Amino acid sequence: MRMRKRPGAAELLASHPELVVDEPEKWQGRWAERFGNTHPIHIEIGSGKGQFVVGMAKANPKINYIGIDMQLSVLSIALEKALEEELPNLQLLHVNGEELTQYFAENEVDQIYLNFSDPWPKTRHEKRRLTFKTFLATDEKILKPNGEIHFKTDNRGLFEYSLSSFSKYGMILEQVWLDLHASDYEGNVMTEYEEKFSAKGQPIYRVEARFQAE
Repeated sequence: MRMRKRPGAAELLASHPELVVDEPEKWQGRWAERFGNTHPIHIEIGSGKGQFVVGMAKANPKINYIGIDMQLSVLSIALEKALEEELPNLQLLHVNGEELTQYFAENEVDQIYLNFSDPWPKTRHEKRRLTFKTFLATDEKILKPNGEIHFKTDNRGLFEYSLSSFSKYGMILEQVWLDLHASDYEGNVMTEYEEKFSAKGQPIYRVEARFQAE
C-alpha cells in the first residue's frame, strides 16, 4: 500500500548519508566495513515506516540491521525513527527489494525478514509475491548456508501459499505460528501493520524457514 507523497522526504534522506546509503551497490561484499564490525547482518525487505527494523536494532545491538524500502515517503519516516534512537547498527536503503544481489555478495547476509508483504492475491500475480521461488533463489544466494527467512503476515492465503512455497523449494520450516499473539513467543517486535491488524482481533501468522546447505 502506497502512502501519499510526503513533502521533503527526498531531501531528508539525502541529508543523512550516514544512515541512508547512497549507491549501496558499492558496498556489496563490504557491509562489515560499512558497519565497522563483523556482527551478523539481518535485512528487512519492505521495512515501511521502520518500526520493526528500528525496534530490532535497538533490542539487539550486536546485530547489524538493514531496512530496505523503495517508497521515499515511508522510508523518510523510518529515518526519523532511526535518528531519534541513534543506532550505530542500522542502515537504510532506498532500493527495490527485488534486486538484492546487486547490493549483497553471496553468503553476506545472516537473516531476512518479510513482514506483511503485499499478498498479490490474484493468480496471475503469483510471481510478484516475495515468497515465490525466484525471490527465494535470490535470497538463498545472499544468505549464508542455513540462513533463515522470518515471515509474518495477517493474510492467511499468503501464509498458506508461503508455507507451500518454502517447502517446495526444499526449505525447513523450523517453527510455525497460526496465532502469534496468543502464543508464548517472546521478544516479538511489532510492525505498524501488525499493531493495526491485531487490534482488530485478526490472528498474526509467523514462520521461521531455513535454507538447507548443500
